Amino acid sequence: MPELGLTKQRSTDLNFYLYRRALHPELFHIYLDKHIEYSNFQADIWVVGLSHLVTVQSSGMLVTELTSPPCDLLTDRGLVTQFRFRGERDFTYRFGDNMRYIFSSQVEETTEHIFRTTYRDLSQYAQTRGMYVPYEQWTTNGLVPFSFIDFEMRQYELHIHAYHAFPGEWRILRTQSIFETRPVTRSTK
Repeated sequence: MPELGLTKQRSTDLNFYLYRRALHPELFHIYLDKHIEYSNFQADIWVVGLSHLVTVQSSGMLVTELTSPPCDLLTDRGLVTQFRFRGERDFTYRFGDNMRYIFSSQVEETTEHIFRTTYRDLSQYAQTRGMYVPYEQWTTNGLVPFSFIDFEMRQYELHIHAYHAFPGEWRILRTQSIFETRPVTRSTK
C-alpha cells in the first residue's frame, strides 16, 4: 500500500481534513512523531512529508486534523469537513459538550527575498523547539523544504502551530489549531 508523505508536495495541492476518528498509521510515511498525555487528554502528532496529522482523544471523543494532498486512501467515514488551502481561513467546530476545535490557516506567498528571510528565522527557531523535519531530498532554489510543528499544552487545551515551507513556490503554509477539552467531572458518592 502506498503511503502519504513520500513524494514532494506542492502547497497548492494541500487540503485540510477534520475527522471524528483516528486515521491508521499505515496510510502515512511518518518522519517524526510525538505522543502526549496531559491533563484530561492525550494526543499524537505526526509529521508526514510537508504535511502533518494531529489526533486528540479526550472523554471518549476522538478528533483528527490532517493536512494532506487529496488521496484515494483517505476515507469519508467520520469526515467533518475538508477544504483546499487558499489564502486565509478560519474554522470552528464543537464536538458535543466535550471538545471545541478552533482552526486558522494562512498560505503566505512572498517574494524570494522575504521568503529567504522568513525561512532563515523560522528554521533557526524551529531547531530549538517542537518538531522539525527538513526534507533535503526535495531541495529547491538552494533551500531545504521543512515542516515545523510547535505545540503547547495548557490545563484543558492543546495548541498546535504548524509551518510547512515550500521554497520552490516561495510559500509557507501556517496553521494554528486549538483543541479545547472539558475537565473531567468526578461524581461524589
